[in-house]
Amino acid sequence: MFDINQSSLPYSLGAEQTVLGTIILESAAMSRVAASLRPEHFHVGLHNQLFGAMYNMFVSNSPIDLVTVIESSVREKVFDNQDEARSYLLKLAEAVVNPSGIEDYARIITEKHMLRSLMYACRDIFDLALSGSDKPKQIMDVAEKMIYDLRGERELGGLVPIKPIIEAKIRELEEACANPGAKNAGTLPSSFSDLDGYIFGLNPSDLILIAGRPGMGKTSFALNVAVGAAKLRQDKEVVIFSLEMSREQLVSRIISSEARVTTDQMRNGDIDNDSWASIREGVVELSQLRVYIDDTANLSIGEMKAKLRRIKNLGLVVIDYLQLMSTGRTDGNRVQEVSEITRNLKLMAKDLNVPVIVASQLSRGPESRSKGEKRPQLADLRESGSIEQDADIVMFLYREFYYNPEFEKPYLCECIIAKNRQGETGTVNLHWDGKFTKFITLDYRHEQ
Repeated sequence: MFDINQSSLPYSLGAEQTVLGTIILESAAMSRVAASLRPEHFHVGLHNQLFGAMYNMFVSNSPIDLVTVIESSVREKVFDNQDEARSYLLKLAEAVVNPSGIEDYARIITEKHMLRSLMYACRDIFDLALSGSDKPKQIMDVAEKMIYDLRGERELGGLVPIKPIIEAKIRELEEACANPGAKNAGTLPSSFSDLDGYIFGLNPSDLILIAGRPGMGKTSFALNVAVGAAKLRQDKEVVIFSLEMSREQLVSRIISSEARVTTDQMRNGDIDNDSWASIREGVVELSQLRVYIDDTANLSIGEMKAKLRRIKNLGLVVIDYLQLMSTGRTDGNRVQEVSEITRNLKLMAKDLNVPVIVASQLSRGPESRSKGEKRPQLADLRESGSIEQDADIVMFLYREFYYNPEFEKPYLCECIIAKNRQGETGTVNLHWDGKFTKFITLDYRHEQ
């Protein structure tokens, strides 16, 4: 077994003593470190307990000085008696050299704590692998979660005055007014102008859900958005994770949409000269796009994130689809698992500062409703859990012709924006061309 020598663990005795001594000398010092320090960050057990006692005093709004800390630490059995407490606390206070640098000392303590936590995680991973009780894939999932949890430890940014935020926003507005035709450098167009009128493009850190019943065109719509964004913003790189279809199948769909050659033609090899010309023309343009495809099955969010970090100018991530993702949980609670997935996808979008589009299935709710009431609702999100809560934008694809073959507009697809954290909800009408798995903005002037 992997054994960690406690005496060799990284920590700073001086930093721990200085922080505690400064708080004893200056009661207000606690407020400068309370947001970043916790008792478990201290390596020395006595210091861990002592800071815990001080922190409880801070929370209860009790005064913190030598006398009150002596009383509190004895009451909480940090020390056996007042003489012992007084002796040690006076040594801490005398050891303080630079009380104004308490934030720097606190940072040293938290960094050493992170290193120790990483060492413990490595030990646990080593022991787990050595035991051989689980399959390698399961061990890797556990290891990724351990590291991911360490990275995800709460990091609190400082409180920022509103003035600089307002000034930055005014500068942004002035630039937008000076260049009304210019696109926001951080926002990608969806390639559907009516849709962008609602969601203002694909915004960094947004988690965007595209949901619908099977056959509504979720994958096609996501691919259309991905390719359209890559065309309109060729300085950005677009990554597509396909957990269901192979990369060859995905590329066939993309070629079909762009070259206007049916998938049946491509599958059967029934391609005439005109179609070949369209394919060659389309392929030349597609090959220049900065689009990457990954069709690895059972890909975890940790693996996705590791791959995405290697992309230098990432602009958009597309995942097809949510219900095929897994965290490796074995308790059978799928709702909790999906909730964990969506929460981590939102954190990934925020961490990488890019929009993340995820296709998702709906429950059978629409089928159980009466004719004319088949339009999906937020409650229809399959294994919903926190999907609705975590997503910034939720869009449903709905085609009346799917349920009613006598519907006079078989091409009509409604993109229902059911949730929009950035603006209004509403419905955008799209033209669905099933032969080419292609969505386009519906032009009412040429609808006939």
